[in-house]
Amino acid sequence: MTPVNPPPLDRTSPPQRTDAWRQPAAGISEGVRVRVLRAVYGDQRAAAELLPRLTERQLTGTDPLPTAPAELAPALLREHRAEIRALPDDTRLLLLLAAADQYPVSTDAFLRAVVAARLDTRCLDAAEAAGIAHAGAGGVAFRDAWTRIAAYETGTPADRRDVHRLLARVLRGEGETPSRSWHRGAGALGPSGRLAAELSAAAGRAADTGRLSVARTLAERAAALCPDPAEQHRLTARAAAYAWRSGDGDRARRLASTAADDALSGVLALRAGNATEAFDALLIGVGVAAPTASDRGASPLAAPPSVAPGAVTPSTSRAATPAASRAATPAASRTATPAASRTATPAASRAATPAASRTATPAASRAATPAASRTAIPAGPRAATPAIPGALTSVTPSTITSPTPATHLLARATEAAIYTGDLRRLREAARVAGRLGVVAPGTLGGLVAAFDGRYADARDLLKSAAGRCGPGGDPTVLIHAAIAALLLGDHTRAATATVRAAASARARGTPVTVPQAMEFRAYADFWTGRPRAGEAAATDALWQAHATGQDNGACHLQAALAMFAALTGDADVCRERAATARSYALARGLGLPAALAQWALAFLDLSSGRFAAAAARLRALAGFGPGHGHRAIRHLATPHYVEAAVRTGDTRVARVAHADYERWAGTVRSPDDLALSARCRALLAPGEEAVDHYRTALDLHSRGTRDFERARTELLFGSTLRRLRRRTEARDRLYSALEAFDSFGAPHCATQARTELRALGTPAAPFRTAPDSPTATLTAQQLLVARMAADGATNREIAARLALSPRTIDHHLRGVFTRLGIRSRIELVRLLAESDEPESG
Repeated sequence: MTPVNPPPLDRTSPPQRTDAWRQPAAGISEGVRVRVLRAVYGDQRAAAELLPRLTERQLTGTDPLPTAPAELAPALLREHRAEIRALPDDTRLLLLLAAADQYPVSTDAFLRAVVAARLDTRCLDAAEAAGIAHAGAGGVAFRDAWTRIAAYETGTPADRRDVHRLLARVLRGEGETPSRSWHRGAGALGPSGRLAAELSAAAGRAADTGRLSVARTLAERAAALCPDPAEQHRLTARAAAYAWRSGDGDRARRLASTAADDALSGVLALRAGNATEAFDALLIGVGVAAPTASDRGASPLAAPPSVAPGAVTPSTSRAATPAASRAATPAASRTATPAASRTATPAASRAATPAASRTATPAASRAATPAASRTAIPAGPRAATPAIPGALTSVTPSTITSPTPATHLLARATEAAIYTGDLRRLREAARVAGRLGVVAPGTLGGLVAAFDGRYADARDLLKSAAGRCGPGGDPTVLIHAAIAALLLGDHTRAATATVRAAASARARGTPVTVPQAMEFRAYADFWTGRPRAGEAAATDALWQAHATGQDNGACHLQAALAMFAALTGDADVCRERAATARSYALARGLGLPAALAQWALAFLDLSSGRFAAAAARLRALAGFGPGHGHRAIRHLATPHYVEAAVRTGDTRVARVAHADYERWAGTVRSPDDLALSARCRALLAPGEEAVDHYRTALDLHSRGTRDFERARTELLFGSTLRRLRRRTEARDRLYSALEAFDSFGAPHCATQARTELRALGTPAAPFRTAPDSPTATLTAQQLLVARMAADGATNREIAARLALSPRTIDHHLRGVFTRLGIRSRIELVRLLAESDEPESG
């Protein structure tokens, strides 16, 4: 019998912590703490009981947490069951019926079942008197999740089967088929191929409508009832895929460990393991999926066909799904395409677009295929494949078809290479795409072309991918569009794509995609000078990444938060977050977050006037290989490196670095990139010659979106004008830069502007404050900590929420008290309340 298991807590509202489990949780990572609380439905007593039961690998996040209630908090469950047993038999039966009706599939059939069985609901008075549950308009409301679990598990197996059969009988509505199938399956005595098929079909329908938690429950129960071991493995793989998409990372990893599917393991490793191993597994999955292509079904991790972007009629598409995996797809969706039509279709017309190719996830391609077929790609398709450049640049609208498991896996492999920073391996992925006749994602083709120095080809491919950012699109399509836009320097489009990706993911019931979208939004927020909004969004996304088991994504977000802290001048936070990100990233070969964290530290040095330290960090970044550094981050940091190198007198290396940056900027024609290139030329030019370059840079900045970099250009220009004794214009430029830095909340950069003004002999403007808002002097991080402290959170609780140390929180609060001129939290509460009054009024 599958135990009742209430759904996870709302992923956007982190649970409140109490003293019950604070001491046991002190030594574990923030990611594990969040997942533990999520696993026990926010109950701190259950969390305190669970922690000592975890293995060392579970405490470090290597292994998934338990999911069965009896494994999570057996003592608490026994206590609740004793309360239930003390109630009258009729009351226990009603509570059992209510629990079976609510979770794991909410069927809303309790009242109908009560009427059909002629049960007396007055028996619930005893439960209400005991504080266990109470009757409401829609049924029974339990005291908490653990009480509901205890109400179900206190019933005998026979009673459980009886209530499930009763609920199945009263569910006759047209849209109630999945609910009826669940109760029929839960009421079964033993294995049944017929019930397993019914549950499998119901799971497919639930997934098509975005009810992924329900789909996971149905597929898992179908696997438990299936008498065929091979089919059972496929159903388990489907359940794991649904669990992952719904945001239940621990359950997905636990199910995947029994499914023995390489491609699924690759997807999970991409977000929570070693990205290099993920790339290998995903590329093998491409080879397994493509040769057995058919039109008979899609991966359970794929978006429903009805919402797949760029889809054409089924007769023109060729879905690359392994034959063995077709059994895991509802029968209605497994209509085979005639062999003749499959062989006569050109390779280009059988592939998916780069963006659409990421909507499928590899559960379908993880079938039980012989090992030999997974180690090599058939030579036939390879021989007829054109050269890689042609295969990667021949995508036209007429070649766009529905996504297939093979194209999806290829796109995921592209993401793995992006995270590791091993862009050379993208050539390997491109060769596989060419040999199999699969159109590669635009990001894959664009990065390969850029790595080969074919910047014009790279620009065209990336522009094509970036253009797929319309509203309502597939979330993964939009994320790839954002990545391409970032590489092109189009931060407005990147921000739009990531916001739409997150909204689309929530609408489709796939919260696992939201944190990944927010990872790339952080870049746009940084460049466009929105540190407060960006930091708040990244902090929330960090919690979501932890809660859904995406530790690699959490590492990337930690590095992004380090970058925001560098911009806002929070040196301690920057160093702490950067150290956390780098230690995790280096252990798992994640070059992207490792490089971003290194850049954050370098920018902190640069904005604080430690030019030699900044140059040393960025020089080291240029020398880091895959897993430690990232070529794209190195490219983005080039303007900062040129500035630091010039300040330390090392112009030779700065010129070499700028030469490649200027070539890329001249190709993509992004106003922001061209402006930064002109700024680099100004820094490298002598005396008066620099003035024209600075004017060119500011003119280009006026057409771009990187407001923060515009302010830095004005600062550098003002400094140059001061040395050239052009006092009036220098003062105007420096005041403009100072005002911008104050508005961005970048005190370190503002201090540099004030220093230049003092050297000019001009009184530096004071820190910008608003008379009706005393909190305007606080940095974004200080304001966040102050508000949490004013809400009553302790330093340790704030540290746990923000993934920082209590010592850092203490440092922030001391800074808050100093800047606001207060001495106690009582004064802080009053001051924040007063500053919020005008907004609420």
